[in-house]
Amino acid sequence: MSEPPYAPYPPPQQQRRPPQPGYGQPRPDLPRPELARPQPPRPPYRRPDPETASQVRAAYDARAELGPEYEDAIAAGLAERVEELVAYRTAELRQVNARSREDRDDVRRGNTHRFVLGIVSLGTGVPITAIAANSVDQGLLGVIAAWAGIVGVNAVFAWGSRRKSRE
Repeated sequence: MSEPPYAPYPPPQQQRRPPQPGYGQPRPDLPRPELARPQPPRPPYRRPDPETASQVRAAYDARAELGPEYEDAIAAGLAERVEELVAYRTAELRQVNARSREDRDDVRRGNTHRFVLGIVSLGTGVPITAIAANSVDQGLLGVIAAWAGIVGVNAVFAWGSRRKSRE
């Protein structure tokens, strides 16, 4: 057995090309990522409430005036305020989440209705087309009338669902 009929994997080291000079180094003619414009903070970033910031400043000033023996009371007051803010923000986010869930459900329901109407239109359109083509002397006129009725029903449904979504 001299050599196997297939090439060994991975290929031996002597067959690999040597790396090019500057390989893996940033090109000087392209902008460097650290110099790119800064990205805005990701949501749900909110600026601190001015009232909360003033309360924190007041608590810090009170600590400086009263001394370290009142530190626990000041910290407890700040902790209460933070807990109130967290509860308020959590309730706000839950309300937004509930609204978006309702919107998604409405969209999903509307998509299902449109899909079902399309399937029913096609399912009834085939026999109606056959009947209209055979029962009218000019078959094309009957087919056009049948499909105009089907398109009309679909258009009225689409128009009605758009009006509901705007309200």
